[in-house]
Amino acid sequence: MLSKKTKYGIKALTFLARQENQTPVQIAEIAKAEHISLKFLESILLLLRHSGFLGAKKGKGGGYYLIKDPKEINMAIVYRILEGPIALLPCASHNFYEKCDDCSDEALCAVRKLMIEVRDNTLKILENNSLADIAF
Repeated sequence: MLSKKTKYGIKALTFLARQENQTPVQIAEIAKAEHISLKFLESILLLLRHSGFLGAKKGKGGGYYLIKDPKEINMAIVYRILEGPIALLPCASHNFYEKCDDCSDEALCAVRKLMIEVRDNTLKILENNSLADIAF
């Protein structure tokens, strides 16, 4: 299942993408509009800022804003930043591969084969969608 961190991160990015002229938005406004805990949202937005998606402005009229065009924000990258591996098993992961302790032969493992198919289809969907695709 998708974590709340990833769900809320995507909701916050979508909210910011819909802002005219990419004006900064205060965390409290996003939290209220998207029904997200303010403290939890702060940590999510900080992570997205450090990942190069968001900028922040302090002081009056400050807040968070997108520093990339929503068309350039690929959802597979967002997913990996917020959620981690796309694969449901470490042995089926491209970027976080680990051999399973209980597997004697990966080539014959039916579970791994199925999870690779799930990974590939999920990755295809995420890679083919930008923030603009889902926000508008």
